[in-house]
Amino acid sequence: MSHRPNRLYLSSDALVANWRALDRLSGAAACGAAVKADGYGLGARAVVERLLGAGCRDLFVATWAEAERLAPLAGEAGASLVVLHGLREEDLPALAALPRVRPVLSTAAQVARWRTVAVAGQACDVMVDTGMNRLGVSAEEIAAGLLDGLVIDTLMSHLACADEPGATMNEAQRARFAALAGRSAARRMSLANSAGITLGSGYHFDLTRPGLALYGGVPVPALAGAICPVATIAAEVLQCRMVRAGETVGYNATWRADADTQVAIVNLGYADGYRRALSNRGCAFVGDAPMPVIGRVSMDLVALDATAAAVREGDWVRFDDDLAHVAAASGVSQYELLTGLGQRFDRYWS
Repeated sequence: MSHRPNRLYLSSDALVANWRALDRLSGAAACGAAVKADGYGLGARAVVERLLGAGCRDLFVATWAEAERLAPLAGEAGASLVVLHGLREEDLPALAALPRVRPVLSTAAQVARWRTVAVAGQACDVMVDTGMNRLGVSAEEIAAGLLDGLVIDTLMSHLACADEPGATMNEAQRARFAALAGRSAARRMSLANSAGITLGSGYHFDLTRPGLALYGGVPVPALAGAICPVATIAAEVLQCRMVRAGETVGYNATWRADADTQVAIVNLGYADGYRRALSNRGCAFVGDAPMPVIGRVSMDLVALDATAAAVREGDWVRFDDDLAHVAAASGVSQYELLTGLGQRFDRYWS
């Protein structure tokens, strides 16, 4: 097996510490984990193994294909596995094969479909829209009896502006959701994501559903001291070269040397998920020595200013793992930076 020239170093300790921090911040509510999008790009199976070991017992994926890969792990641990995107006609064979996986029903048609296939006592979850206008049944449909007779484990909704702590919409959504207490047979209620957890105990209800912060993202300043980076990109230096004063580097000549500059060309690019938006803005390190990205990020290559670092062909450099900092530098959301990490990385868990 060939060894890839770029790596993703992943910290089990940081992942577990982040979940435990969010669990503490969730107060009396249980703390689950969104493990969709292949564990936010880090590898869902490895993520789930570590979260289950830490005590997490509520896992959320987007699709039935994701659930199929994780169901054995969840089943062995006695954890619940929930499909956020509900139950389409095409999902019925998967439901039959995975009877312990719960769909989150979000339309009247899905509720009707569930009534025709659910066995006695089989539980579902339900998404209610409280103002985001994305997925979810309405409070009016619930009042009209849409959910009557259903066995519901969790009634949930989703905050549109949780990463804006002062947004008036947060309290409006919380109040609308709280008003649904007792209006269905739901055993639990769930509203808060990573940022929503920091809004206070009134948003916690019975279950929180963090995602980004588990993986080292900091969606709000209130989490800055509690969350550790989990993923660090490393890549191999393919060539070192001297770029003379006045010469340029990369496509469209967007960087020009003010003086003779030692440059390292690294085997990493936007095809790997290192975003083109980091052109002339990103940074790598050898030890504590910074190596700014210079010129355009190419599909498979990045150029670094190696003036302050002693590097040679074959050396490995590590890229900035502070997701909030990288997002601010690039204008790309922390969610996209994580979930865009490609399959060309060898992933190393420590």
